[in-house]
Amino acid sequence: MANPRLLFPLLLSVLAIASATVYFEERFDDGWENRWVKSDWKKDENMAGEWNFTSGKWNGDPNDKGIQTSEDYRFYAISSEFPEFSNKEKTLVFQFSVKHEQKLDCGGGYMKLLSGEVDQKKFGGDTPYSIMFGPDICGYSTKKVHAILTYNDTNHLIKKDVPCETDQLTHLYTFIIRPDATYSILIDNEEKQTGSLYSDWSLLPAKQIKDPEAKKPEDWDDKEYIPDPEDQKPEGYDDIQKEIPDPDAKKPEDWDDEEDGEWTIPTIPNPEYKGPWKPKKIKNPNYKGKWKAPMIDNPDFKDDPDLYVFPNLKYVGIELWQVKSGTMFDNVLITDDPEYAKKVAEETWGKNKDAEKAAFEEAEKKREEEEKKDDPIDSDAEDEDDADADDGEGEDSDADDKSEDVADTKEDEDVHDEL
Repeated sequence: MANPRLLFPLLLSVLAIASATVYFEERFDDGWENRWVKSDWKKDENMAGEWNFTSGKWNGDPNDKGIQTSEDYRFYAISSEFPEFSNKEKTLVFQFSVKHEQKLDCGGGYMKLLSGEVDQKKFGGDTPYSIMFGPDICGYSTKKVHAILTYNDTNHLIKKDVPCETDQLTHLYTFIIRPDATYSILIDNEEKQTGSLYSDWSLLPAKQIKDPEAKKPEDWDDKEYIPDPEDQKPEGYDDIQKEIPDPDAKKPEDWDDEEDGEWTIPTIPNPEYKGPWKPKKIKNPNYKGKWKAPMIDNPDFKDDPDLYVFPNLKYVGIELWQVKSGTMFDNVLITDDPEYAKKVAEETWGKNKDAEKAAFEEAEKKREEEEKKDDPIDSDAEDEDDADADDGEGEDSDADDKSEDVADTKEDEDVHDEL
């Protein structure tokens, strides 16, 4: 017979998950296109990218598919509607998986939650949103998780740094906002950042500020060290010369004073010279520390108990620019229960991650083997001579290719910064 003491906590866990409210869940199975609306944003400019429904080049389960960006240098915008809700007095959990199969150089992997009424066919970069969350990579400087909250019609970026994953495997991103205005950001079910909406975003003015009327007292001594009044300059210190005649110097035998001028002994730095004399430093007995203005309550601060609330959440969307396509999204979840989100994570990403990694490593092995097959092998000295003769031209070609790559990367980063 099962131990009732072990069954009871398990039963509580099952009941807790059973009571979870799932506002939206998308695993991108057949029929997903009926639930999502592809935007016409950038279509008139022929810059709107197409989505592929695929399990990718490597995966842990070929039947587990997502949607993947398929065209380079394109804008992507797609969204799905769910019954409008408010997270007031509830925890909000926003979770999804991302895979940068293309080894992303510059582009986003984030998603957005939108409120109110949105024309999904016009959804794009200018569409107001409530929450923007997910990884962003561009060049060497930007490799972070965006967590942007909109408050009073202003977008506020998290002040803490949250590095994102940059490899070519699927990773799970989770954003939790609680009614006590605390939050957590998880990657692959591990907490990477946590804190308060009050301190980690500039949503409200600071509760306390430095007293603008305060002034440092005139007798405040903030010098930690002072010259030793007992220290005296050694007698004759000022007579020590910076340089002295080189004792090893000798007049060259072929020196002619009439032709070469009068020979003078060259000088060298004097090892006895220690620079201008300064008394040694000692601890200041009157040191009071660095003066700081006292903190006072900020008269401009007005608390908002609903700081964490988004009252009209109604859409989830993906809107991004990609220089190199191949980013895949899957397993989107919006709920009020972190435990349910963890359960979904284990059923999807957690179940497939090891097999996907093995499939990726096998794909990389095959790619490397194919590259070796394609490499030319010199069979005799004549071929080597031909190769040497071509070196100059090849180096110029490589230099041109590298210059073009650098120019392309700079252009990509400029476009990304503008976004």
